[in-house]
Amino acid sequence: MRLNRRSFCGSLVGGALAAKAARADEAILVTDMAGRTVRLPAPPKRIVLLEARDIVSMALLHPDPAALVVGWAATDRIDSKLLQERFTQGRDIALVGKQSPDTISIEGLASLSPDLVVANFYMAPHGSDDLLVTRLESFGIPVIFSDTSSNTVAGETLDDDPVANIIGHMQMWGAVLGVADRVRDYAGFFETHMQRVQRCVAGAPTVTTYLEIQSTAEDCCWAAGNKVWGSLLEHAGGKNLPGVTEPWFQKLQLEHLLSTPHAVYIASGGGWASDIRPAIGPGLDPAKGREGLERVIRRTGFDLLPSVRDGRVHGIWTGLISVPPLNILFIELAAKWLHPDRCAEIDPAATLAEINARFLSTPIEGPLWVSLQEA
Repeated sequence: MRLNRRSFCGSLVGGALAAKAARADEAILVTDMAGRTVRLPAPPKRIVLLEARDIVSMALLHPDPAALVVGWAATDRIDSKLLQERFTQGRDIALVGKQSPDTISIEGLASLSPDLVVANFYMAPHGSDDLLVTRLESFGIPVIFSDTSSNTVAGETLDDDPVANIIGHMQMWGAVLGVADRVRDYAGFFETHMQRVQRCVAGAPTVTTYLEIQSTAEDCCWAAGNKVWGSLLEHAGGKNLPGVTEPWFQKLQLEHLLSTPHAVYIASGGGWASDIRPAIGPGLDPAKGREGLERVIRRTGFDLLPSVRDGRVHGIWTGLISVPPLNILFIELAAKWLHPDRCAEIDPAATLAEINARFLSTPIEGPLWVSLQEA
């Protein structure tokens, strides 16, 4: 799958116009990832994130995003205690919910007097018709959606191409934060790196890959769906497991996995529950991550998988697939792992260093990935 340059550049121009910096007393219009145009009376100063990891996207555009955040939910999905502590810088951000929508108190959230709530289709599964959204809007609190990934038809993203959605996601945040120049810088960086990957995978046979979006030693087999994370594989010259029908993620039977040949296995890990998951993430010891990979391939039947027998086993921090602006790191890594000869010059570590130097006041400390057999 190739990035359409015309649609990319067109969306960039449109986003730059939408993200024109606003004065402190000037209303702004934001087009969110659900395609809704939402009016904010003024640049927001009291934001509630129903998906806490959105703070990472904010951090690429704002030097101190926590200064604007008064509440958040699902902090476990940041999947890095170190990153959470560094981004908050000691601030006490109110916890308004845990990892599911039923844990959110509308009244408690409203009591924080937010001037913007940022949701997604997981925490507000009915979109603009969700009770949470309609209640907040009845209180005069604007709501925007930063992500519409879902396993339901109603939750389809605006564009089937997740790369286009990455740019849209950043344009949305650029409009909220009034930083059109930062969005342009990031989009140019992103396009440059995408073109490098496109060149090295052009004409290569696609490589069937098992991307496991929840890897634990106690469970199996949570595969990436076809449209969201599976589409990222396509940009890296890969293809998802045949038989996967859900757009976002799908639990497969072990028997199906064993009967489906695939060349590469990519597990996911993080800082949360690292006793049963690979401990891969900011500041974590890569040796521990590798030990975690070894544990997950000791699950029943995994020794029979061609990817495991051939040693093509890798692991990533979940942030590389769940935080849109970091998806470029996953795409580069997957391209190298799937096409090691063609994509030998791709350097994800240098890309992470560039992200830290150009966009982040608080760097994300690597390594964010490990391989069972290090080069």
